[in-house]
Amino acid sequence: MNSEAATPAPSAQSPSSLLSRLQPLDRERLGEAVRHLLAHGSILGLEPGQNALYQWCHQNRDWLEDIAGLMSLKLHWDHQERAVQAVPEDASFLLRVKLDATLVLLTLWYEFDTAIRDRGESPPVRLTAQQLNDSLAAKFEPLRKHLPSPSRLREILALAQRKNLLRYTPDPAPERTLIEVFTTLKRVIPFQNIDEWNQNADRHLAAALSADPPNRSDSTATGTDNENDDLHKDA
Repeated sequence: MNSEAATPAPSAQSPSSLLSRLQPLDRERLGEAVRHLLAHGSILGLEPGQNALYQWCHQNRDWLEDIAGLMSLKLHWDHQERAVQAVPEDASFLLRVKLDATLVLLTLWYEFDTAIRDRGESPPVRLTAQQLNDSLAAKFEPLRKHLPSPSRLREILALAQRKNLLRYTPDPAPERTLIEVFTTLKRVIPFQNIDEWNQNADRHLAAALSADPPNRSDSTATGTDNENDDLHKDA
């Protein structure tokens, strides 16, 4: 029988543990911040219930940067808008959306960019569901059979809201359904300019004119969900 005392395995709370060096409240906040970023893609301090968490993150950004770096997440800070956004640098974190959602997000990007660049508006950019539908139909008319139904559009907007890309207020009447598009959308669809947007839109339209476009994937850097399709600038 071995008389040597067995060396105990280090516990999660041992003094050598990195997280054990944090105060309990800081450990709890760090975990909450990481979970929120993975689930929603960003923390928006101007949104109800997120201000205290954002303030903690801003005051302890080095800790959050270190943890995010381990997961190949690039953090973008905007203290004026009280926002921190995690943009994946690894394909495993890309959100996959269907073609109809791709077209909706492309259209929202265009409307946001036009409002900021041409009309000098400040974020969030506001439009109604009716205006979104009209813009979709105008930009992607050859893809009309792939455009979302009213119920499907609500599903897409709900997903985008869960990923902190926008806020929307549902209403049975499309003209009264308000959509507020956040700056976060511009980072998950990182086109450099409107020309790059046009190139991607033309790619979808060319597919429609040559043949029925495949229901393929585009990827969006919005979180860890995996749906079926992808949207990204180089998809």
